[in-house]
Amino acid sequence: MHSPKDQSQVLHASTGDFPLLEYRLRQAGREWTILHTGAILTYADEEHFFREMMNRLPYGVALWPAAIALAHEVASRAEAFRGKQVLELGAGTGMPGIVAASVGARVVQTDRHELAMSVCKRNGERNGIRTIEHRLADWTTWHDTTRYDWIIGSDILYSETMHPYLRPIFESNLADGGRVLLSDPFRDVSIRLLEAMEESGWKISLSKWSVGEDAAPRSIGLFELSPQR
Repeated sequence: MHSPKDQSQVLHASTGDFPLLEYRLRQAGREWTILHTGAILTYADEEHFFREMMNRLPYGVALWPAAIALAHEVASRAEAFRGKQVLELGAGTGMPGIVAASVGARVVQTDRHELAMSVCKRNGERNGIRTIEHRLADWTTWHDTTRYDWIIGSDILYSETMHPYLRPIFESNLADGGRVLLSDPFRDVSIRLLEAMEESGWKISLSKWSVGEDAAPRSIGLFELSPQR
């Protein structure tokens, strides 16, 4: 799944320099390449990141299984995204939004970390995508009033303190007939928010992807949400 380290690709951060690895995503006869600081494919990888790296790098510069699953989902549903306006929240390395843009969507990628956004932009250029709009944005001080056909995000529900800020974005930035598509590794905190939204009238459908090593794949949920207006 991964090529060897390319030492010419380095992420320069205030906490040091980090070699960037390459991930290749193949779906529907196409291929995309994504730079990242490390793949979080197993629970052990996740524990290592939280123990050793979380104070040195933002989450988004690592490659998380939920981002891989969401990118595959978008690629497999290219017709549903072609010509649509797409907002990616917490873009990180940018893989799902890059895939959406490559199949013809008009994409806005957002992240609150400049370092993650720099990797996101580099990945867009690496894949020949120059039509994406990149914005530094914080959910707690959200000012975007655009309505989008799709709002997408991978593993963005992990912080319960952010839920009161995310729900208004879903509600106010979704166009009539639009849908929210979220990938998540079935975190308890994420399921609580999704259940609360369903109780308040959102329709939610679920599909699953398995991501990671064959011996220990991670089960990732793809949750598609639409408001019942």
